[in-house]
Amino acid sequence: MIFEEKQKSQPIDKRQVREAFQKVRSNGGASGVDKMSIKEVSLQARKYLYPVWNRLASGSYYPKAVREVAIPKFDGRVRKLGIPTVQDRTAQMVIREELETIADKHFSASSYGYRPHKSAHQAIRQCRENCMKMDWAIDLDIKSFFDEIDHELMMKALSRFTDKKHIHLYVKRWLEAPIQKKDGTIEKRVKGTPQGGVISPLLANIFLHFVFDKWLEKYHPQVKFERYADDFSIYLRSKKAAKRVGNSIYKFLRDKLQFPINREKSGIRKPLDFQVLRFGFVPTYKKGEKGKYQLVAGLSKWKEFEAKLKHLTKKTIPANFEECIQRINLLLRGWINYFKPTSIQGKLKKLEEWLRNRLRYCIWSRSFGRKSPNENGKILFDWV
Repeated sequence: MIFEEKQKSQPIDKRQVREAFQKVRSNGGASGVDKMSIKEVSLQARKYLYPVWNRLASGSYYPKAVREVAIPKFDGRVRKLGIPTVQDRTAQMVIREELETIADKHFSASSYGYRPHKSAHQAIRQCRENCMKMDWAIDLDIKSFFDEIDHELMMKALSRFTDKKHIHLYVKRWLEAPIQKKDGTIEKRVKGTPQGGVISPLLANIFLHFVFDKWLEKYHPQVKFERYADDFSIYLRSKKAAKRVGNSIYKFLRDKLQFPINREKSGIRKPLDFQVLRFGFVPTYKKGEKGKYQLVAGLSKWKEFEAKLKHLTKKTIPANFEECIQRINLLLRGWINYFKPTSIQGKLKKLEEWLRNRLRYCIWSRSFGRKSPNENGKILFDWV
């Protein structure tokens, strides 16, 4: 058995590689620059995972270039993701699992993003509680945060958690892994960590733990806040205090860290004008809850959702009717599961009739053929 070789210079066990690949496989994802899919690696696991363990354990592991992919946003802009190879994602998962056990227990209770036993819904509940205690919120957005992380500062932050040489060795190599553009050209990376890498969210949390969470707790202990990865929300009692703290944070991020602030998305807002993680707030009129707020799906998210439904129901989409319904139901399930803390049944009922009429028209188009979707001619959706 080739995986039975003795341990080498770095403390990486073959079991860690196997378990890491199982998690990578369950997460899914596209292939990297080598065009090797998860399925291919899975079919010949010994052939492709042995080199990962062998090189990690000997210190000779170097990652391949990261494939850059542009993901279109609802507003017409694009978000650039970096897709490592399946083998590199497995290697990152090995180190992430070890590093997470070391670092996560030290993170702030107000940090929710990409952490074990933490979720976006927990951050939203905390946000609602903060909004009912404080009258003003600072909404802060850093432009291209993952692309702007300083490598030297990142390694300093990492050293505050661990001095393990193999973790420092491989994190540094991942940070410096070059980018392969769409046209095939290779670009050297001098700052940032690719958004799309397995270990990138953990590195972002380590970095922000020191440069944001600890800094805010030290210099502005009176404020309430929650953070979900690079989404920041800070709460204060008065507009004057919000301006003072907001200017202090802005100067720190700009002058000390050279982070560009997105002025269009950042600002000081009242809770009713505030959105966090695509949720908004409206006053609740329930008896005994005067002055409190209830959650609603943000208007921008509704528009994005409707735009996706329109795209999926275009008569020019090359899919039959059954495939179209499957895609719509997949979108619905994901959307409803995310917004389940809100009251959305009323909006869904209004949307349902529009969607049925649109699909009835598509039934007679060439894209879907003339076959009725079922015996009763009804269109079935997963309205959960």
